[in-house]
Amino acid sequence: MNLFWKAWKMRKERIRSDFLHAHSNRSIENVPDIDLSSNLKENIALIEQLIKCDDLVARRFVVKTGVDAIIFFIDGMIDRNVISDYIIRHMTSSNRTYDRPATNELESTTRLRQVIRNILSGTAVLLLDGHAEAYLNNARGWERRKVKEPLTESVVRGPRDGFCETLCVNSALIRFRLKDPKLRLRHLVVGQRTQTDIYVLYVDGIVDPRIVEDVLKRIDSINVDGVLESGFIEHMIEDSTWSPFPQMQNTERPDKVVANLLEGKVAILVDGTPFALIVPTIFAQFYQSPEDYYERHYIATLVRLIRFISFALALLLPSLYISFTSFHPEMIPSRLVIAMAAGRSTVPFPSLVEAFIMEIAIEILREASARLPRPIGPTIGIVGALVIGESAVKAGLVSPVMVIIVALTTIASFTSPSYSAAISTRVLRFPLMIMAGVFGLYGIMLCLLLILVHLASLKSFGVTYLTPLSPLNLRGMKDFVIRIPLVLMKRRPTMFHPQDEIRINGEDKQ
Repeated sequence: MNLFWKAWKMRKERIRSDFLHAHSNRSIENVPDIDLSSNLKENIALIEQLIKCDDLVARRFVVKTGVDAIIFFIDGMIDRNVISDYIIRHMTSSNRTYDRPATNELESTTRLRQVIRNILSGTAVLLLDGHAEAYLNNARGWERRKVKEPLTESVVRGPRDGFCETLCVNSALIRFRLKDPKLRLRHLVVGQRTQTDIYVLYVDGIVDPRIVEDVLKRIDSINVDGVLESGFIEHMIEDSTWSPFPQMQNTERPDKVVANLLEGKVAILVDGTPFALIVPTIFAQFYQSPEDYYERHYIATLVRLIRFISFALALLLPSLYISFTSFHPEMIPSRLVIAMAAGRSTVPFPSLVEAFIMEIAIEILREASARLPRPIGPTIGIVGALVIGESAVKAGLVSPVMVIIVALTTIASFTSPSYSAAISTRVLRFPLMIMAGVFGLYGIMLCLLLILVHLASLKSFGVTYLTPLSPLNLRGMKDFVIRIPLVLMKRRPTMFHPQDEIRINGEDKQ
């Protein structure tokens, strides 16, 4: 009988070893999803065979009741004081007779895959001899960036705190502002190797359930090795991959996320990045800022008008210059034509080549200033632009008017609150310049029509991109270019199909 028992155990160990060897070099999704053994030595062998890393720490000890125990954790990802004071000391103290650690954040599991994932995620895992389960202790304590003011979305008036790279801190910043028991948080894991944690947040009773279902379905269908930033999620679940226009809004501001949740939208938080995603989104949102709602309505309206005018200038100014100088000089006032002709008298290139030279030079300077160390980056950008522009004019390579056009275009592109929207404007500027250089104003109009047709066909999780303009939504027009007083916006925009349309209770339901 003993021989039979030993043979059965040897066969079980051989099957387990062969299975582990076949999966040892693959992702955690392929770690054998088997039960833990009640034999501590066997569990230790399984874990050490799957995690062959020098930073895997294993601390063995014996609890007061005489049971052998071990704690596994990754060095640098946990707080060693919690391990020593609240787990090991508690279980080995002569005044205690417990076999479980003294910690409030304690869970247990019997599955090997869950144990491996928790160890790699920064959880301390406790194993006891004679127990076929592992105790998961949240003793995470690695260095993290503190909550600071957002770098990409600064405002004159408004909250100064922004998201950081820690997922639980970011969700807490939202909870701090939105103390609604109907705020829902769904936890997902994406990435076979990175096992990145993702939170999907929405307000139950406001958001359209179809939007939530669509978001969860798209994220769940992602099959990729790793997710390092929210941009990975954005690119894999957006409606139109080849569109130059962003179909999701990203932000570092918790107040902006909360405001959109109250509009009936969904927020996506990704562990390891301070940028949250907001869906669905429309074109007008990229030219709106949280500060618009903290100032008086007429100030917000004026600022939005400036942003939309700047968008038109950043997109069309170089191409209009090319078309007027090359095809339609009769449309320019006579004195201005003479001044422009005098400035272009020494320029050896046509206006299209001249514009391309300056635009490419500015783009290079812009990219270089962004990559240089922060103390010297802005200085190099400004000085470089001045030196290159002045030298190019003196050398007769470009006209003074072209330098002014490029400078205005660059400044106008900086007025957009969204970096993603500004990039799309920069990308579309070049085909417009080519069409202006080949066909003049007809080429510009043709290109604009193609852009408008594309925008009208875009959708973001079922919401038309150009709403409230197309299709026309009068309620949404209250917060489009002109922002009416908040006391008059009693209902939420219907374009996002909110379940609860009432935002401000009152007799007037306009």
